[in-house]
Amino acid sequence: MRKDHITIHAVILAGGRGTRFWPRSRTRTPKQLLNIVGKNTMLEQTVARLRPIISADRIWTVTNAEQADAVKKQVPGAARKRVLVEPLGRNTAAAIALAALHVRHAAQGDALMAVLPADHFIAEPHKYRQIVNAALQVAREPGRMVVLGIPPTRPETGFGYVERSAEALDASGFPVFAVKRFTEKPALDVAKEYVASGNYHWNAGMFFWRVSTFLESLKKFLPKTHEALEALAASIGTRSYERNLRRIYPKLENISVDYAILEPATRQEGAAQVFLIPAEVGWSDIGSWAAVYELLASAGVVSGLSVKPDPATGNIFVSPGTAIDGFGNMIEVPGKFTALVGVRELVVVETPDALLIVPRDRAQDVAKVVKWLEENRRKDLL
Repeated sequence: MRKDHITIHAVILAGGRGTRFWPRSRTRTPKQLLNIVGKNTMLEQTVARLRPIISADRIWTVTNAEQADAVKKQVPGAARKRVLVEPLGRNTAAAIALAALHVRHAAQGDALMAVLPADHFIAEPHKYRQIVNAALQVAREPGRMVVLGIPPTRPETGFGYVERSAEALDASGFPVFAVKRFTEKPALDVAKEYVASGNYHWNAGMFFWRVSTFLESLKKFLPKTHEALEALAASIGTRSYERNLRRIYPKLENISVDYAILEPATRQEGAAQVFLIPAEVGWSDIGSWAAVYELLASAGVVSGLSVKPDPATGNIFVSPGTAIDGFGNMIEVPGKFTALVGVRELVVVETPDALLIVPRDRAQDVAKVVKWLEENRRKDLL
């Protein structure tokens, strides 16, 4: 296939459970399928950002059986036949590899892939698309892999970091840096050093490469998974595919693409080259209810967000209510008027069958509620 005519495909990873967004996020309707921020769901927002540069019939979504029906309702008609269903979760390396095989089959050869999470917020979609196009331009060269890096705004210990080189190339006016290494969730003192250095970016989990580059890297670093999936690839489009998928998929290594491919590629001679493009686009992974509060407090009505914080108190009422001597709270209690008196920095979220009350600085611990529900077999609330 001629280089100038290689097709571009997007692969959206939409199989997560979103446990930190309970009680709204449930097994069948996780975070990415909800309108956590704005009128549209996170998946719908992700697809909408891509539509101006990638046609709907080249947008692939990887999910699980429990969420597949809901996913198909939220993607464009031409993208519904591109929804890939994992028989069980085997982490991102397997999910991306499965998609790569299908993209190769549909393209009848090599293609460019943009791999993107389904549940991230981008305040500046136009600039984001420019950077995506620049990343695809870099990744068009065989043997190159590209990651978008978010310039850190604080010494965050919950994100992975990417260290870049000092020398920059250029792609459509955006700087491109060779990656030195990936680091997962550093301690606070180390994160402070990273931010101060200016050479580290948060790993946004957005990747770009040729199908051939990815599969060659998979063969190098996860040979058993590569061999198993190539055996599966022979049955794509046949009646035996689903049976083979259920038989082969559970045997694949359960590992993230970062650990499996990107990290070793930066260390091993002869591996694919890894590059980083800084992406200052108003990004948020919206990892907890506290992150929702911070996003609403800072973004206001940007990109369709209609909820504004009270400038005097910092309270955010997604649903009707008032606060007397209350500060920094976020309230989402549909169908009720909520009154707060003398409380600070709480998140209150109600659904028809559950009520969550949590201090904002403990919002990450909402996942522990889901674990308790699992241990106590409360499937009705999962």
